[in-house]
Amino acid sequence: MRALRLLIARDLRQAWASAGLWLPVAFLLLVASLYPFAVGPDAAVLARTGGGMIWIAALLACLLPVDRLIAPDMEAGVLDQIALRGIGEEMLVTARLIAHWLGFGPPLMLASLPAAALLKLDAGTILKLEAGLLLGTPALAALGLLVATLTAGLRSSGALAGLLALPLAVPLLIFGAGSLGDGSGAAIKFLGAASLLLVAITPLAGGAAIRAGRE
Repeated sequence: MRALRLLIARDLRQAWASAGLWLPVAFLLLVASLYPFAVGPDAAVLARTGGGMIWIAALLACLLPVDRLIAPDMEAGVLDQIALRGIGEEMLVTARLIAHWLGFGPPLMLASLPAAALLKLDAGTILKLEAGLLLGTPALAALGLLVATLTAGLRSSGALAGLLALPLAVPLLIFGAGSLGDGSGAAIKFLGAASLLLVAITPLAGGAAIRAGRE
């Protein structure tokens, strides 16, 4: 557990030092600011479509830091040094997933509040949006990290990451946006299940991808 805590602290320090923590937040707020210029100032239209727009922005924001999650440490030999200390790749990916979510999920949830105000969302929709993001952002963070492990070391990894991640993120987008207007609660339950599945398989699949890349 001590190694896990040290890895999480290291990853958070690096993300803070590189200012990468603010990039998804700035992206979400920028998209929310521009959206009314595209569809017009009609409050009813913005309230009806704004929640789905925030989910699309959150999905695209999770792809922004993909190229710095694994590839720089792999090229610098940091992953090899960690392996030489007896720390498994699964623990490394688990620590990076926790650190990535801490730097991505809560800031995005906070940024969605002023974005919701810009898009004229009512209080009930904002509560559903925050609950959905609380369940969905771990899955988005896991998806970004999983794609980063699969594409690390490849040419044009940024474009390839988008091609890999976007089809896999479609269920999250459907259930997340669907939970805003779903009175039965089924969509948010499916969102939670999909999030648990992605968080559970990412350390295993990501660890295997890092070992394969090293060989």
